[in-house]
Order: sequence, then structure tokens, then C-alpha cells
Amino acid sequence: MRAIVIDDERLARKELITLLNQLETVEVVGEAVNVDDAKEKIEQLQPDVIFLDIQMPEKTGFDLLEELDHVPHVIFTTAYDEYALKAFQVNALDYLLKPIEPKRLEEAINRLIGKIEGAAKNQENGGYQNNKKLTLDDQVFVKDGDRCWFVRLSNVRLFESDGNYIKVYFDNFKPMIHKSLNALDDRLDEKSFFRASRKHIINLGWVEAIEPWFNGGLVVTLRGGDRIEVSRRQAARFKEMMSL
Repeated sequence: MRAIVIDDERLARKELITLLNQLETVEVVGEAVNVDDAKEKIEQLQPDVIFLDIQMPEKTGFDLLEELDHVPHVIFTTAYDEYALKAFQVNALDYLLKPIEPKRLEEAINRLIGKIEGAAKNQENGGYQNNKKLTLDDQVFVKDGDRCWFVRLSNVRLFESDGNYIKVYFDNFKPMIHKSLNALDDRLDEKSFFRASRKHIINLGWVEAIEPWFNGGLVVTLRGGDRIEVSRRQAARFKEMMSL
């Protein structure tokens, strides 16, 4: 497996690379000292896995993952255990505390091998699990500035497009994530989430009332009072979905 080690501390990079070089299953193809350097190396070298430090100057490891179009497998390497929850919210494969123990590193690599082999088997069987939709039971990591949340999708009532960002409505929060509504729509289970218009995706479980609107459209009221217009084009599909 091709790997890149990302850490702003030179000694930490060298120690990890030394450990990885002792494993026959891993080839270290590059190293990076910060997020911008890492982004360039990842796009250029296309690694299978990145060993990613979290606390780095200017941008964190989490910032890097948000900027990548295609994220490789991620194993976090950090001196701080308080980031563990956030790490697994972004689907990190493992979380290794510094100084890294050779046995824990080998366990992480074996877990990665198992995951890659499992994905290959799924692909041979049609790849149905690789395209798994996000359901109401799934939890997602949301980061807006310095604030982070781990939100169950059943608690998200509304997604609203705002330029190149999406507002995520849950509880009394409306954090913004850098993503297109089209990309999000492709990932959500259509049995639970409905694309009401170019600007909105609603959680069907939060629908409280429906009323006719202009030109054949609808207005949907969600629990909590949010009122969302359903475009005429989507209204017919919405009626069909919600009817017996």
C-alpha cells in the first residue's frame, strides 16, 4: 500500500517512516509538513493511506480532509487523545497516539488491509456497499470555524444551499459546510430526505403540514416552524412519495 506521512515535526515523520519501512505491506511514497503541502502530494501521488497529524500550523488535519475531493484511507497520528471522537466521525480508520507503538501500528495496518480486501470483494459482487446511502441512523461530522458537532441525521431537519456552502439545520444550530447540494443529495437516502427545490433538502420525518402554493407548488412546514417551498416540478413527485 502506498502511504504518505503528514506531520509538521520532522522527527515525528522520520520515526513513523522508520516503523513503516519495517512492514512489507507498506511503501512510503512521500511526506508532507503541512496541509497545503499534503494536499499537493496527495493529488500528485494518489496514496492508498495517509498518516495524518491533527495539530499543525495554520490548518489542522481535519481542515485537510475538508479540502480534498477524494480522501484516501486515514490513520490519525497525534499526541492528543481528545480528538478521537472527531477522528472517527470523519471515518478515520484508526487513531494512534504518539509515541507510536509498533504493535499498534501493525494492528492499524492489518485493519486497513482487511478493509481494502473487503472493498475489493464487494466490488466483485457488484459494489453495492460502496455506494451505501446515508440514512437517518448515520452520524455525520460537521465543522464550522472552530466549532464541531457529531450529528445524527435523524436530528437534521433541513439542508439549505447558500452559494458554495450548505446550512445544516439541527437543534438551534445552523452551521455551514463547504459542499454542493447536488453532491449531498447523491449521498442521502431518498426514502428519508427529499430534494424540495434547487435550494433545499428536507427530512421527511420532520414534515408537520403541507399546503398548496402558487403555480402548482407546495409549502411544507417542518416541526419547529420552518416553511419550505416545494417547486412545481418536485411537487408531483413529493405527492407520489407521501401518498398511500
